[in-house]
Amino acid sequence: MTTKKAFSKGIQQQASWQLKDNQVTPEAVFNQRRHIVKALGLGALGASIPGYVQAGIFDLFGDKKPQAQPFVTQGLNFTQPQIYQAQQALTPENKVTRHNNFYEFGTSKSDPFDNAQHFQVKPWTLQIDGLVDNPLTLDADDLTKMFALEERTYRLRCVEAWSMVIPWVGFPLASLLKKAGVKANATHVAFETLFDPEQMPGQKSRLMGGGIHYPYVEGLTIAEAMNDLSLMAVGLYGKTLPPQNGAPIRLVVPWKYGFKSIKSVVRIRVMDKQPPTSWNQLAPHEYGFYANVNPQVDHPRWSQASERSIGEGGLFSAKRIETQMFNGYGEQVAHLYKGLDLTKNY
Repeated sequence: MTTKKAFSKGIQQQASWQLKDNQVTPEAVFNQRRHIVKALGLGALGASIPGYVQAGIFDLFGDKKPQAQPFVTQGLNFTQPQIYQAQQALTPENKVTRHNNFYEFGTSKSDPFDNAQHFQVKPWTLQIDGLVDNPLTLDADDLTKMFALEERTYRLRCVEAWSMVIPWVGFPLASLLKKAGVKANATHVAFETLFDPEQMPGQKSRLMGGGIHYPYVEGLTIAEAMNDLSLMAVGLYGKTLPPQNGAPIRLVVPWKYGFKSIKSVVRIRVMDKQPPTSWNQLAPHEYGFYANVNPQVDHPRWSQASERSIGEGGLFSAKRIETQMFNGYGEQVAHLYKGLDLTKNY
């Protein structure tokens, strides 16, 4: 490993899961609201409101959103293991930070940036408990200093059939769990997002938050959590995470649909049973616990065979690329699902 001094596009090695250059075509933001809210109770109302009205929905409820100001990020010290670098073009940083699903701040793609710029990440407490030998309580500074940070370029595949290529900075989830000491009878790991309606206006009602019961929760099996690809990210593009991307710490599991990569995590609990997960609770017929990227299993309301790769292109110049099984990470993770019928584990 070498210490990174500047961003480099030159790659010496290419892992088996990496896309070739010609498989990634820069294109416009697939700026559509998540279709799920159209079919869910109160959430459907928010999805049916025209964009220019929905952008100000918080004002309708007496919560005038503050004028967006640039969120101050800080540079991070990290290494750049060659095995986790990719040849494909990175998604432009301004797209990564302004095209987000983070319903705690609103249901349109621009809401998280617009409504999160006054989000406070200090003080912050991350609790690791449950079936562990050494429960941990970490503060915001611990998150960037306790473990050696690495930059890893991963594909992010959204269940809405758009994708990005993002240079995350973080540390393996396995390192954190090993420090806590996972007990032998543990089978799953549960994650929980901060619940703070004053800072996260989407949490004030199911209407404003896409129909989700908050706080947002997610989960992995122990085997998934201990896999080397599972990353606790504290930054992107060499800097600390902005709030709309999950500051100060989030999970990244690149072989699963993006909603599994829970943001702004405050608790990690090791368990001996499968934990509930937010989207599975909301629409179990559409969002399973595993949620592995699988081009052969369509969402009930749209195809997953291809995706829109977000890049520099204009709105009408976008081209689609084929979606890969496990988002291209099958060599590293397919063994985790041996014996399972993946057509039933959407």
